[in-house]
Amino acid sequence: MSKRELIDTGTDKRYVRRDKEGKFKESDDVSRSLAADARHDAKHETKPGQGDKGDRKH
Repeated sequence: MSKRELIDTGTDKRYVRRDKEGKFKESDDVSRSLAADARHDAKHETKPGQGDKGDRKH
């Protein structure tokens, strides 16, 4: 599984994954829910760069 990278377009921010050819495979919008999500304790642990697949323990 490839790591996510943050892309800031100037008007919004997105997390994207790229395929082996470097093309965008998956894209998720960064929203206010990210801040709310960080305030809750994680139930499942994931590896760095895979935060959308589960919770991250901080």
